[in-house]
Amino acid sequence: MSRIGRKAVSIPKGAAVSLSGDKIVVKGPKGELSTPLMPGISVSVEDGQVKVSRSSDEKQARAWHGMTRALIANMVTGVTEGFQKTMEIVGVGWRAQLQGKKLVMNLGFSHPVEFTPPSGIEIVVENPIKFIVKGIDKELVGQTCALIRQYRPPEPYHGKGIRFENEYIARKAGKTGAK
Repeated sequence: MSRIGRKAVSIPKGAAVSLSGDKIVVKGPKGELSTPLMPGISVSVEDGQVKVSRSSDEKQARAWHGMTRALIANMVTGVTEGFQKTMEIVGVGWRAQLQGKKLVMNLGFSHPVEFTPPSGIEIVVENPIKFIVKGIDKELVGQTCALIRQYRPPEPYHGKGIRFENEYIARKAGKTGAK
């Protein structure tokens, strides 16, 4: 049996998990999230815990078992605490600022790059080279960071680019020149 799938997800105070048809709905102080139930997977809510079980031992059912439990745990964490990722910009003269809800970045191009976050995502600029992406949906926070990072991925020669905080970039030696 799946080690992750058989662990129960505890429901903290202020959060509520309910089943509506083939969907799991999690409500909390920060918002509401839902996900569809996969075939062959059953979910029960009892004694302040969510338990996930599967009907068969087929490979697909085993995979969905652990995944469903992880999705429910992420939804519970999201609606109670939320998720955030800190990103930093490395490059001379490169910076970010907020204009309304838009993130406007100067990344060495001839024009500023504007990024409008999707609904449910909040961007907070701590200083010109560091910003935080916040939201209740873990997948959406990660996807938003990936979209922002695509404008200038970190490169290995000079280390310039948009990266996650404390991310290690393997550096390469450049050309040494002919003698």
